[in-house]
Amino acid sequence: MKLKLIKNESDYAAAMARLSALMATEPEAGSANENELDLLALVIEDYERKIVPPVVPDPIEAILFRLDQAGLTRKDLIPYIGSAPKVSEVLARKRPLSLSMIRRLHQGLGIPADILIGGAEAGEAVLEAPEIDYTRFPLKEMLDRGCFGSFVGNASRLKDHAEDLMRGFLRGLSPNPAQPVLMRAPLHQRGERRMDDAALLAWRLCVLKKARAIDLSRGYKKGVITARWLRELARLSSFQEGPKLAREYLARAGIALVIEPHFKGTYLDGAAMLDQGRPIVALTLRHDRLDNFWFVLLHELAHVARHLDESHPFFADDLDSTDKADRQEAEADAMASEALIPASEWASADTKLSPTPKKAEAIADRLNIHPAIIAGRIRHEQGNYRLLPRLLGQGEPSRQLG
Repeated sequence: MKLKLIKNESDYAAAMARLSALMATEPEAGSANENELDLLALVIEDYERKIVPPVVPDPIEAILFRLDQAGLTRKDLIPYIGSAPKVSEVLARKRPLSLSMIRRLHQGLGIPADILIGGAEAGEAVLEAPEIDYTRFPLKEMLDRGCFGSFVGNASRLKDHAEDLMRGFLRGLSPNPAQPVLMRAPLHQRGERRMDDAALLAWRLCVLKKARAIDLSRGYKKGVITARWLRELARLSSFQEGPKLAREYLARAGIALVIEPHFKGTYLDGAAMLDQGRPIVALTLRHDRLDNFWFVLLHELAHVARHLDESHPFFADDLDSTDKADRQEAEADAMASEALIPASEWASADTKLSPTPKKAEAIADRLNIHPAIIAGRIRHEQGNYRLLPRLLGQGEPSRQLG
């Protein structure tokens, strides 16, 4: 026997001719010809499998066949698909089956799940209802941000396909997209207003997507963030492109800086989080001013230095909060404040007594920081947010980083 793999049409034709010749001899059981026939059939089958695309079962035909087999009507599909118009759209192939529809059709009518999902392998995640209510996520906001690719649909369709869309978005971020461990990960929230957990998780996932796309030149080493390191960072604020320089400064320390607008119901200014050992500082620029940018940035870096670890991997901050009882937040506030304006310098500054742009700029020059930081401190301490508006650098952070 001189069998070889079939690589082209010529080889295939020769193999088929030899197969026909062997079959015509009606070889005896156990003979050399029978062995050659069996092996040749396997080689031919392997080649045909490669060149002939597999037949993909059609889910709509399967549904219609099951209806006919069980003596049911299209109206009987409403409990599984949702409404008469939805049934019509699905059977007309104008609306794709969602995972929840597939699950109900499989469980209620016994149609194999792998057929309903178009020939793909159906795992337990498809057959079992998820623990998470995916409709709680801010789907419309996520759609507007491009989280769901080319999906097009109204609020009703978004809700119908919430599980499908979130599974796709989660793919690559969590080992099990159906039950993401991130949903149950411990987190720390600052503020009296309780944030919407689903919206906060959606924001966190958007941040992770962006952060994982950043190629940092160095790995992070615990202990790199010191009072001196933060002070050097604060001095970058004096440069015109300060926020951009800050991003590069953090990258050299192995820390990703991400800008991601907050979702409704999160009351969020920023967060510090840990992703596979790498720190991420994320800012929303909810208050898009230089004074806010620098304070939130240093506040989150203080969390990275003092509090962030595997047992506390996420700190979310609403810095409009007046809650002073949280020890970790008080430590982060103090560390950020000292790095921006040392207490010894601030104690002797007369700017806070009679705040004028000229005086604020003078102390900022002495400290090598942006005047917006001085203006922000004065406004915060006096509770008067009409003071020194010209110095705040409104819109500058988003211009440079957004």
